[in-house]
Amino acid sequence: MTDQRFPLPTAKGTLPIADSHLFPDLLPPEAASELDALFRRHLEPYVGVTDDGTPRRDLYRLDAAGTAPRAAVVAAEAYLDGLAPHQRIVGALPMDATEWRLWTNAVPTWHPKGMRLERLAESDRDRALAVVEASLSPAGYAQVRAAMALNANLGELIDDYRDTLTEFAYWFTVFGTPSADSPWGWQLMGHHVDLHCVFVGGQVVLAPVFLGAEPTTGTGRFEGVRAFDEETEVALAFRRTLDADRAGEFLMGPSLRAEDLPPELAGPWNGRHVAGAGGDNLVLPPEGIVAASLTADQLDGLVDLVRVYLGRLPPAQAERDLALVREHLDKTRFAWRGGHDDECAFYYRVHSPVLLVEYDNHPGVFLGNPEPARFHVHTIVRAPNGNDYGRDLLDQHYRLHHGGR
Repeated sequence: MTDQRFPLPTAKGTLPIADSHLFPDLLPPEAASELDALFRRHLEPYVGVTDDGTPRRDLYRLDAAGTAPRAAVVAAEAYLDGLAPHQRIVGALPMDATEWRLWTNAVPTWHPKGMRLERLAESDRDRALAVVEASLSPAGYAQVRAAMALNANLGELIDDYRDTLTEFAYWFTVFGTPSADSPWGWQLMGHHVDLHCVFVGGQVVLAPVFLGAEPTTGTGRFEGVRAFDEETEVALAFRRTLDADRAGEFLMGPSLRAEDLPPELAGPWNGRHVAGAGGDNLVLPPEGIVAASLTADQLDGLVDLVRVYLGRLPPAQAERDLALVREHLDKTRFAWRGGHDDECAFYYRVHSPVLLVEYDNHPGVFLGNPEPARFHVHTIVRAPNGNDYGRDLLDQHYRLHHGGR
């Protein structure tokens, strides 16, 4: 299968990947070190993404407001009940398991726990996906499924890695005991799809989230499948409202071409984004224009962009999170790198005390484009200052109900 819209690989089969496993010992040392870094870091004491290494406190509020969909509990119970005992041993882990923080947007270099969807019977796989669907908004679930489908499209497009670039090469893990009252959650992990969903105190925490696609539009039997239109177009619309005479406040650089970037931002694996896998304790000083300094119309544009990412959550939780973001607009910054015409690649970041969003166009990993292009997108969402994986709310819950952990 070929498609003239996308460049085919310059060399096929050059990465040591087989059956959804990456063998780092067969990579050059520099690449192996970068791709395996997250595995080395996942046992470090958790701090969270911070401005300076010290989390801000009292940002997240635990209460019993019922924004968590009860349908997710029912779906998770049905999924677990359908698994064989040996499957539940590896597919259902304790709430405090270290595997929460063990994930990759690339291909794992370890043997993940959790059930690999394509190894499940179709009925069991449907029940696993029903948990994801019941936990998200319809738009959020549709985007996850589109990214999964586009992963398979990529394998067909390049006719390579056909045991890895598939629609269901993803590991699904339930943490804790699904309950309307006690904390629990799930992780879906694999290439271009990493979601961490925690239910605590009637709330839903969806962070970290990594969603991406290469390419972002389907071909062949995936014709009509699309991803990241809003993340791209809403951002461009907002960027075009920003005043040129304030570019020094928000523009990190005019180009994403490798020759125009510092070496640490020009690599093929992470590109410009800094908060991906292994970045749980990232220290990220705020950069960009302060949201509260924007005009009313510009601020509306930024809020519209934030809504795109929060819109993956159930509607009640999305509105709750948006209200929290609004409380911190004086500490929220927006930064952009690249152009803003109809074709050029770009990167942007929204950095709030309670929300971190990154969007990046990448060069080809499996496709052959050497420079970043619009048809390869990575997005990241985190809850800074200690609430990734719902950690801040979980700590509050355990102190309130169990005297701490």
